[in-house]
Amino acid sequence: MPIVAPAVPPALAEWLETPQGRYVLGWELDQFDSAVEDVFGFRAVQVGLPGIDFLRRNRISYRFPLSLEPGGAVTADPLQMPIASNSIDLLVLPHVLEFSADPHHVLREAERVLMPEGQVVISGFNTLSLWGLKQSLSRRDSQRPWNAHMIGLLRLKDWLKLLGFELNGGKFGCYAPPFSSEKWLSRCAFMEKAGARWWPIAGGVYVVRAIKRTVGMRLVTPAWRRERVKARALSPVTNSNGHANKHNDA
Repeated sequence: MPIVAPAVPPALAEWLETPQGRYVLGWELDQFDSAVEDVFGFRAVQVGLPGIDFLRRNRISYRFPLSLEPGGAVTADPLQMPIASNSIDLLVLPHVLEFSADPHHVLREAERVLMPEGQVVISGFNTLSLWGLKQSLSRRDSQRPWNAHMIGLLRLKDWLKLLGFELNGGKFGCYAPPFSSEKWLSRCAFMEKAGARWWPIAGGVYVVRAIKRTVGMRLVTPAWRRERVKARALSPVTNSNGHANKHNDA
């Protein structure tokens, strides 16, 4: 049986400990916190990066990391998750797709294991940004994350739509240039507010949330869940013209 490479190589976890990585991770954790805190159910799974808890603000009691890396509660490849179909309420994929040999297949697996109305939260590097430009100018044998197969948000939205997902929240962030120095990243902190206002789709990273819709099925949610959804912190995802797309509440 051939050995399958991890979807999120250990080198990415190492990069997240650098000044660049800490800058990205700090912003992403805030977005994951907002995205998962109002998702309820019985089971939640994090795929990859088991040393970082992207589900820390979620209240689902039964949750675990799945990974080929050391530290995962379940050792498995996201291309073939040993999870029953329609059994997971929440699935998070931090930078999993861009380091997978078949990202579309990973999304198909996500659709399979999620229950109807289950939700997936995905993070990735934005191709339409200074970070995407640096990646395109880097050599193919560069270190993580510059050798990633970055996936543009429009492309990701198309994939999700084909699989029956409905985007219901998302945000761009990390507008500072990809400096290696913590000093220069700190000096560019003003670009976060300026970028979100003047060039909202040019953030170096995005985090989006999508819900699995099933044709002919509409689950009735309790009032407490609808109230939490109204207070959702994640912003609508902007389109290529910089305008916000409107999505129905979960």
